[in-house]
Amino acid sequence: MIVLGAALLGAIIGGMTAARRKGGKLDVAQYAAGYAIAFALVGLFATLFIHRAAL
Repeated sequence: MIVLGAALLGAIIGGMTAARRKGGKLDVAQYAAGYAIAFALVGLFATLFIHRAAL
């Protein structure tokens, strides 16, 4: 769940960043995808850390 939430948050932040920089539709999509991947990766490591710490 953390991974999906982080990916969604990353997509929103990435899209807003590109829109604030006056990017086109494809720029917004690229930023959203890039940020979503980066945030999902951080969320994955957070999930793994939490799971390992709980055992």
